[in-house]
Amino acid sequence: MPKREPRLMRSSMEYLAQMGHQIKLARLRRKLPVELVAERARVSRTTIWNIEKGSPSVSIGAYAAVMHALGGMDKDLLLVCRDDVVGRTMQDLELPVRQRAPKRKEEIW
Repeated sequence: MPKREPRLMRSSMEYLAQMGHQIKLARLRRKLPVELVAERARVSRTTIWNIEKGSPSVSIGAYAAVMHALGGMDKDLLLVCRDDVVGRTMQDLELPVRQRAPKRKEEIW
């Protein structure tokens, strides 16, 4: 049975293609051959080529391994969804609003 490729929106496919292209450029700037990156990332050369094409069938773990093999670039994955403006706004809208101010304790002079 052939492997099914995930169905993604066009914009997501474009993002993956751009990410793959950026990974390829990073590899080429470092003058690293595909074989060496594949060995360091413990993936096949075909997987490297699929990542560089932006294939959605490659696991995020393989992307992370290749980014790490290129010199610790996997830390950039921590930037994903870091500034979730929409989520934080939705969370703030659901916060309870106090109806009354808290009682003050009378100070004794």
